[in-house]
Amino acid sequence: MSLTPNAVRTMFGMNASQDNPSFAPTLQVIHLKKIDNKGAGQDERWKVILSDGTHFLSGMCATQLNNLVHSGAVAQNCILRVNEFIVNTMGSGQKIVIVLGAEQAGPNPGDRIGAPTDVAKSPAAAVTPQSQAGGGSAQSMYGGAPQAGGGGNPYGRPSPGGGSGGNPYGGGGGNRYGQMGGGGVSSAPIVRTSATGQQITPIAGLNMYSNRWVIRAKVSSKSSVRNWSNARGEGSLFSAELLDSSGTDVKCTFFKEAVDKWYSFLEEGQVYTFSGGRLKVANMQYNTCKSQFEITFDQNSEIHLDEQGGPEIRESYDFVKIASLESVEPNAYVDILAVVKHVGEPTTIVSKKSGKELLKCELTVEDDSGAEVRMTMWGDTAQTAQQKFGNSPIVAFKRARVSDYGGRTLSGQNFVVQPNIPQANGLRQWWAVNGNKSQSRSLSSAIGGNRGPDPFPQRKDVSSIKSEGLGHGEKPDWLTFKATITFIKKEKQGDEGAWYTACANADDPCRNMFKATQTSDGNWHCDKCQRTHDTCVRRFIFSGTVADDTSTSWVSVFNEQAETLFNGEAKADHLYEQLINGDGRDLYDSTFMKATYTDWLIKCKVKQELVGDEQRVKTSVVSLSPVDYAVESKNLLASLFA
Repeated sequence: MSLTPNAVRTMFGMNASQDNPSFAPTLQVIHLKKIDNKGAGQDERWKVILSDGTHFLSGMCATQLNNLVHSGAVAQNCILRVNEFIVNTMGSGQKIVIVLGAEQAGPNPGDRIGAPTDVAKSPAAAVTPQSQAGGGSAQSMYGGAPQAGGGGNPYGRPSPGGGSGGNPYGGGGGNRYGQMGGGGVSSAPIVRTSATGQQITPIAGLNMYSNRWVIRAKVSSKSSVRNWSNARGEGSLFSAELLDSSGTDVKCTFFKEAVDKWYSFLEEGQVYTFSGGRLKVANMQYNTCKSQFEITFDQNSEIHLDEQGGPEIRESYDFVKIASLESVEPNAYVDILAVVKHVGEPTTIVSKKSGKELLKCELTVEDDSGAEVRMTMWGDTAQTAQQKFGNSPIVAFKRARVSDYGGRTLSGQNFVVQPNIPQANGLRQWWAVNGNKSQSRSLSSAIGGNRGPDPFPQRKDVSSIKSEGLGHGEKPDWLTFKATITFIKKEKQGDEGAWYTACANADDPCRNMFKATQTSDGNWHCDKCQRTHDTCVRRFIFSGTVADDTSTSWVSVFNEQAETLFNGEAKADHLYEQLINGDGRDLYDSTFMKATYTDWLIKCKVKQELVGDEQRVKTSVVSLSPVDYAVESKNLLASLFA
């Protein structure tokens, strides 16, 4: 079996595999031992020694490789192809390799190949101690050759005129890590020194096996404080994204006491030094930062404002055109530079998972590719969206999430209004000339969570439900039309009215929405919360027909929409009480009669459902808005002369 020649010495001189992505050496595991981990509940760790037949280097397997150890793929004397690794310098100065990704590269020969020696003790890798204060020239702590006049500079940078160019790490040529022109070994630094003399670790250099680090970064975004509660207790938290001068960002989270200490101190756009945090592997399902780690800071962490600021710390973007989003896979993240064409009203929805209310706002954004798309803002950003995005500003959206929910849609919280970047100038000029007159193509159909009606250009008619085959896909379709309520089915067989009995629990998880069934003793039981109450809450549910000049359709109406239809003058519980008292029939009939033959802007969800053994397309009303005839007339005139 052929091992990669000189691989260990090459690794020894690198900072990580990302320094040379094409470098994936074939090596032999000449030693494998489980580390005695006394911390209860912690993942097991395996010490490993890798050899190229000439030299060996000690290290560890990352925990994600434990399954390879258990399966026998990683074993004594096995042959591995190491695809991903980092090299860490311990406090004692010893270098170790952390294997992050590897695969079996051949059969296990059963014996050690060659007679490898410790690469750290080989002549080319020898590092002499730095001279003491007042001594002569010293060797670079990162393995570079001594430089004339180098003094005690820990980076081995030559004095002016030393002939080493502008490399701050003391190497020749353009190698940022100081590889010597004479064929010597490159030795990548893992820290640099700030203007105050503090050693700074780049975010890209963070790893699980070193906890003595200080990062200098700008707070690029900060969330609002959220409260949580579970079986282990309750508390508050907030998160932030930190960006350093290398262009790498990392997500960090603060809990409980740390929220009280740091939330007001940290400001978006300011630069700080951070230390004393705990690293963990990032959950990329909820993390869009470039770093593979996340950081948790507590009240004992050290965070200091950098008075010099960070003009060299700038966001880097990889913009894509809106028209190209149709070819982007759902759940991918993209950078968008666009004009905010329309800002919707903030609306509240109820989360199906938590049952809690969420505030959201829909933006319509457009660029010069001839397309526009719906962008969702959440929380505090949604609350202030009208102020932030009014007057059609240019906005750079960072890592917006792509969804196929209603065509193509986006959501994100990381943005810069009126960014000072060259691309923004071109888009601004295009909008000034063509924007207000542009006939852009919308990639988004109506989005279900947006309870308000769609803008006038995106409206459809009732006949679209059948002519466009809405509701036959895996996900529901949404549309808005202007129509008249022509009939309401207010009677239900075997029931006293157009409602159902709901659980009396107004808190989570029921929130007066789930059905309650009357028991033999006259109480009401809810299967959702598994509780029994002495009363229930009645909520409207009925069907009816709507019509415009193109067609008629049956629709289902639920409690919130029914109360809007009745102008807030009727509640199901009140009508029920009047009926059982024997004098409420006229009130009941007149309530539904007054709602008939009224005009509304109606937003509907269309979805195919299984009723018995038959698939049926069901159209449900999700919002009703009164028709403003003055605005409606202006929209009609504008469309005629467009």
